[in-house]
Amino acid sequence: MKLITSISGIRGIYGQTLTDSIASNYAHSFSDIQASGTILLAQDSRPHGKYLYKKISQTLRALGRDVISCGIIPTPTAQYIIKEKKLAGGVVITASHNPIEWNGLKFLDDDGCFLNPKKMEELLSNDPKSMTANKAGDMIEFENAYQTHIQNVLNLNCIDIDKIKAKNFKVVVDTVNGAAYKALPELLEKLNCDVIKIHCDNDGTFPRGTEPIPSHLKDLSKAVTKHNTDIGFATDPDADRLAIVDNHGNPIGEESTLVLALESYLKYYQDSQKVVTNLSTSMAVDVIAHKYNSTVQRSSVGEINVVEKMKELNSVIGGEGNGGVILEESHLGRDSLVASALVLNHLAQSDIPFNEILDNIPRFIMIKDKINLQDDIDFNHIKTFFQNDDLTFIQGDGLKILWKDKWVHIRKSNTEPIIRIISEAADHKTARDLIDSLRDNIIS
Repeated sequence: MKLITSISGIRGIYGQTLTDSIASNYAHSFSDIQASGTILLAQDSRPHGKYLYKKISQTLRALGRDVISCGIIPTPTAQYIIKEKKLAGGVVITASHNPIEWNGLKFLDDDGCFLNPKKMEELLSNDPKSMTANKAGDMIEFENAYQTHIQNVLNLNCIDIDKIKAKNFKVVVDTVNGAAYKALPELLEKLNCDVIKIHCDNDGTFPRGTEPIPSHLKDLSKAVTKHNTDIGFATDPDADRLAIVDNHGNPIGEESTLVLALESYLKYYQDSQKVVTNLSTSMAVDVIAHKYNSTVQRSSVGEINVVEKMKELNSVIGGEGNGGVILEESHLGRDSLVASALVLNHLAQSDIPFNEILDNIPRFIMIKDKINLQDDIDFNHIKTFFQNDDLTFIQGDGLKILWKDKWVHIRKSNTEPIIRIISEAADHKTARDLIDSLRDNIIS
């Protein structure tokens, strides 16, 4: 298996495809392409992250860079701090939702956003030359950096803090012992929530599957039921994604996070917005946007692709269907803290139990499948199996086949060595048939 390089950064198996020296070389390349100034360094809670952290900090300082050392913080916290402090950029050591044996580097530009595709290509193709600065850079410790991010979320104009506090919600939080282990519970406590914490240590021993999908949230569901809470929240290890369990202990699927956050924003504070999401996100977003006289534009999959489209359209809200909510007022990046506040805002404003809110939002059946496929995909060949007047083909990020009431999308993953196939329809059988038609007739 090779090191994975993409618009999301680099990822590999630590000690095999990703070593300290490889990470050092990429950090050197990153420093080469960034403007002068201080670079932020952060990590998620993976135990081997500390070795990469030490090596990268040594590399950056040897190049004359001052380094703001934030330790274990959420990726969105790093993004916010870079934007707020006007830093030269940042490196976050994380493999996001990949399993424990993985690690990686996410590279952040001077606005806190991921490097755009052009700049990421420049980094990947750069050949760093050995050099040492005349004076080593300083290491600047930034303890409890996440608290500045919390304060930002509490000050968002689109959140009715007083109304949320008055509800005194009871919430269970599962951070998979990842980077949000302090930040998310503390934010909720400042919103006057009664917080029950599970898997909120920082030892990096992930007690469940790292991706916050329904099958990995059994402990959270049991805790919600046991403690009779209003809602349950779960994050991935670097805390850019939020998944939700309802007040009856049912995981609602990470696709619903963006839908709920979007309705919270459009219904109570803003209307007629340009919403941006990616090609693999639920068409429920389109239904909600239309309900509030707003439009939806879609980008290729990947946070930076959504962000670049948001910049182009001057969009203030967007995200991805994997539980990633992007709110420009905070920063242009997926953020589980912002998502949590928006969802609690919706719950407080609605003044009904969470399960009744869910009864009133559009819900479709989405199936996410994946296969190991090393060969290139012949999209023109695939098109020959789907020919009628009622569909549209969208290419550029794999191939999406879109009907009026269903769709299927096939593409290479940016973060894993797999091919993803995602479908959505009104019922399970139709969604499953779309997946099977690709698997059985085309790929096999």
